[in-house]
Amino acid sequence: MTVRVVLAEDQDLVRAGLVMIVESQDDFEVVGEAADGAQAVDVVARTRPDVVLMDVRMPVMDGIAATAQIVERTPSSRVIVLTTFDRDEHAFAALRAGASGFLLKSARAEVLVEAIRTVHRGDAVIAPTTTRRLLDQVAPTLPGPVREPPELARLTSREREVLIEVATGASNAEIAERLFLSEATIKTHVGRLLSKLGARDRVQVVVLAYECGLVRPDRRPR
Repeated sequence: MTVRVVLAEDQDLVRAGLVMIVESQDDFEVVGEAADGAQAVDVVARTRPDVVLMDVRMPVMDGIAATAQIVERTPSSRVIVLTTFDRDEHAFAALRAGASGFLLKSARAEVLVEAIRTVHRGDAVIAPTTTRRLLDQVAPTLPGPVREPPELARLTSREREVLIEVATGASNAEIAERLFLSEATIKTHVGRLLSKLGARDRVQVVVLAYECGLVRPDRRPR
């Protein structure tokens, strides 16, 4: 199966480099390119790719607004945010808008390729521990905890436990060990809490738990 990719990056040389990396894989295909966020939204709507590589800082419409529109209009397309700084609060905003993860532009080519494969497999998890680290770093710039969404009340006590463990960036195997359950059971719980919360993936669970104050920068759950 071919993984169809759209690249949104305003710097021509950087975008050309991304094209070379993506098309070096036999099962990857670049189906569209965009030099700003508005173009990205249009190209994604037209081509409906599997994965979008989205630069955060672009003219006309930035990557955050573009990500939000793509998630709303073309939910089958998963967005990976590209950023220059691992402490970039804009990357957090893009995750909150619905991106499935983020990568540094300095990442090695093989890391980028594996990230695209991860998202395409449906795991939509790109280093939740890295996402959590980003949230810890930008915490001083964020507003205080928001009110818990009503969806949280639908979770069982066990699902809430699993949510907090997911929010720390733990894998299913690590959660299973901590809660003395099988990995298959944890996988079932994760699927149910994603469904109940209306979360696209585990990255969104990290963002939600952080915004609600369920977990804090010192990594201790509330």
